[in-house]
Amino acid sequence: MKQCRWLWKIGVTVLLVVSLVISCDKQKDHNKEKKLVIGFSVATDTFILERWNKDVKIFSGAARDLGADVIVQLSAGGTKEQIAQIKYLIQRRINALVVIAHDMEMIAGVIKQAKDEGIPVIAYDRMILGIPIDAYVSFDNVEVGRLFARALTRAVPRGNYLIVNGSVRDNNSYLVNQGVYEILNPFIKTGQIKIVRDIWLDEWSYDEALEKIGKVFEETTSIDAVSCGNDQIASAAIQNLAERRLAGKVAVVGQDADLISCQRVVEGTQLMTVYKPIARLASRAAYLAVSLAKKEIPSPPDTYMDNKSGTPIPSYIEKPIAVYKHNMDETVIRDGFHSSSDVYRNIVEVKN
Repeated sequence: MKQCRWLWKIGVTVLLVVSLVISCDKQKDHNKEKKLVIGFSVATDTFILERWNKDVKIFSGAARDLGADVIVQLSAGGTKEQIAQIKYLIQRRINALVVIAHDMEMIAGVIKQAKDEGIPVIAYDRMILGIPIDAYVSFDNVEVGRLFARALTRAVPRGNYLIVNGSVRDNNSYLVNQGVYEILNPFIKTGQIKIVRDIWLDEWSYDEALEKIGKVFEETTSIDAVSCGNDQIASAAIQNLAERRLAGKVAVVGQDADLISCQRVVEGTQLMTVYKPIARLASRAAYLAVSLAKKEIPSPPDTYMDNKSGTPIPSYIEKPIAVYKHNMDETVIRDGFHSSSDVYRNIVEVKN
């Protein structure tokens, strides 16, 4: 009789242990099911730019800290490939989609598919046009253009200007151009500044910029200042100038604070680069993506912007910073964007 009771107690204990194990396994499965997944689509032709590597890494790390996994997809063949990659992300049943669009208009169709599936969409750095989206996260691109023109007009208040804009597929190119002309127009009207040429690129391409700028210089080298859509374009301009022994004699500006451009700023061949603190931008985008994925109401936007969809888009806008030789240490280097040894590498080598 005692043996039966002992066996019964063992049986009850075993059942309790098994129940607890099953319960824990179910809880683990439930937690796995609740894991948020963010899709991040990046156009490959832009991913070769130095800054995008930083954006994706910071975003992914911030999202993981907030409890979400990130699937990064790189489109290898322009817009069509990016559309295919976004369709793949939709099939993966992601909880939110973040997009750096290759083409601001052609991508609208697949974005609508994501929205129809109930997936919130965030346009990262580049606005998506023609379709209502949940948020836009970027820098003040009009201000970027203003910073370009302010730097140039202070250094060269009179002279011939060459303007080299970014990709015609990127709405930011038009916003930067708008900001440039806001500052230049009064100088143009008085005849102090003459625009020799206003070039537009098909892609954000160093090679395309090198070729198109080169054609301008073949026609005339009477250029005193060059406004470049980004630092890759600035590199193409400086390469053309160097071939004509004009590097450092013509004021050149760009944006993104690429390492080579920061080196050129302290060396004197590039006047200024616009630094965009991407740690703040990428972290803010990660917070928004996770909030929207959880169906939570995110923090209020800084403003609302028109994307030609008929619906004002909640927009979260960070401020760009003009970086010159005199404030390199307190901006780019202080933030850890580049190290002092890297930025001043060529100057140290010359001194040694």
